[in-house]
Amino acid sequence: MASVLFSLAACTPVRQAAPSLGLGTETRLEPALSGDGRLLASLLVRDGRTTVVLQERQTGRLLALAHLQRNQPHHSPSLSWNGRYLALISQQGERRLAVIEDRATGQLHPLPLPPGQEVQRLSLAPDASRLAMEVSRGGLSRVLIFDLRPRLEPDLPPGQSVSGGGLP
Repeated sequence: MASVLFSLAACTPVRQAAPSLGLGTETRLEPALSGDGRLLASLLVRDGRTTVVLQERQTGRLLALAHLQRNQPHHSPSLSWNGRYLALISQQGERRLAVIEDRATGQLHPLPLPPGQEVQRLSLAPDASRLAMEVSRGGLSRVLIFDLRPRLEPDLPPGQSVSGGGLP
């Protein structure tokens, strides 16, 4: 009986609070970690506006986002494995659009939606090959999957190679 109790106790997860990043007292929403856990994207509320911020998890240092400081509010951030790509919903006038910022090239990739549909939430695959998007139209919601492979280079964990291509 004692060995059963010991083995059950050994399986109990140890819970520890994550170290604070010194995020201050500002309201933070919708956190998203990169696949490697190195970067944290979240929404920061300032003066009634919601904007995305990206920071190194270990140091708390904020990282620049070339194209995302306008067209607010932002919603639903999602990061690729190494944090090369940040996908989110951006407000442009009366319309909510899905966009992906490529932090390596500085390019912004807007994702076109069929007319009359509005994006509600999104989730980027860790390798940036696909994007799942909840869209609504006329009070009905559905999920669309976008194949991003023709537009984006893969963002793979270190040591993992892209299969296919190359010389025969």
